[in-house]
Amino acid sequence: MAEVKVTEEIAAPADAVWALVRDFGGVDKWGGPALESCVVEGEGVGAVRRIQGAGGLQIVERLEAFDEAGRTLSYAIIEKSPIPVQDYLSTIRIEETGAGECRVDWSSTFEPDGASAEQGQAILTSVYTGGIQGLRKALGV
Repeated sequence: MAEVKVTEEIAAPADAVWALVRDFGGVDKWGGPALESCVVEGEGVGAVRRIQGAGGLQIVERLEAFDEAGRTLSYAIIEKSPIPVQDYLSTIRIEETGAGECRVDWSSTFEPDGASAEQGQAILTSVYTGGIQGLRKALGV
């Protein structure tokens, strides 16, 4: 099992960052320019989101865990995706680190699928750092 973990600070209150992240269907608002739309089926744990990306690429993810008080959510990719991974489970945690500051921990485990573990790690690291940059941009920080 391969792993990826990205940790970055954001100069914004944890609650403001969490308000964006907790909206499972709102990832297209901050996830980056390659995400064109997101449609959610269902509510809460078990909800499925279909993310449309540039060039018609689609990623289908299911909300696996949600902890409002802990500002944490986990999701899994549940269909073949353009990211060369399988058995993918990711967790995003937002932790307050000071007045108007927080830390984003975004991690995952996966099995490589059609590419090396290192290639999968590089792609996911890019996705996570781009997503965190998208959170900053959405918050104007």
